[in-house]
Amino acid sequence: MTKTLVIIAIIIVVLIGFIVSIYNRLIRMIEEVNNNKHQIDIQLDRRFKVFESLIDVVKKYMNYEQTTLKDVVALRNQAQQAAATGDAKGQIAAENQISQIARGINVVFEQYPDLKANQNALQLQEEIVNTENKLTYAKQAYNDSIERYNAEKKSFFQAMIVNLFRSALDKTFEYWQLDEKTIAQQEQYTVKL
Repeated sequence: MTKTLVIIAIIIVVLIGFIVSIYNRLIRMIEEVNNNKHQIDIQLDRRFKVFESLIDVVKKYMNYEQTTLKDVVALRNQAQQAAATGDAKGQIAAENQISQIARGINVVFEQYPDLKANQNALQLQEEIVNTENKLTYAKQAYNDSIERYNAEKKSFFQAMIVNLFRSALDKTFEYWQLDEKTIAQQEQYTVKL
């Protein structure tokens, strides 16, 4: 009888260890997604600060920056409000619009030869490009971590554990996607010879 109790106790301990292991792995994956989201927020904040610096440098060269600054500030405020209220789609849409403004900065620079020659403006322009690249990488890491988490929580044993601890483990994350207009433009892109 004691041998049976020992075997049952070992099975229970192994089962509890297995459940704890899966629970901890899913919690780590949730925290990875949250961390990657914070990395995006850091890059978004960095981009906004670079925009402000660039606009200060170019003020004397063009009138365009006033509208650009207003647009960036309005979109940044919109993104922050959306983030504060948990509206991930609203935040993504506003941040994607800021990315479109960033892509348009190079065209504006071409119109002002003195501005193109200004060292501070060139450094800040390069900083915007670097920030956009880092932001793209952060978005990809975020989407990848969501994909890994979703695949893990749908696995056979993991799905049972998720059902046991639904409030802690069953999280839904919004993927960071391009806006519909950008997707349509990319799909319609053709090489002109």
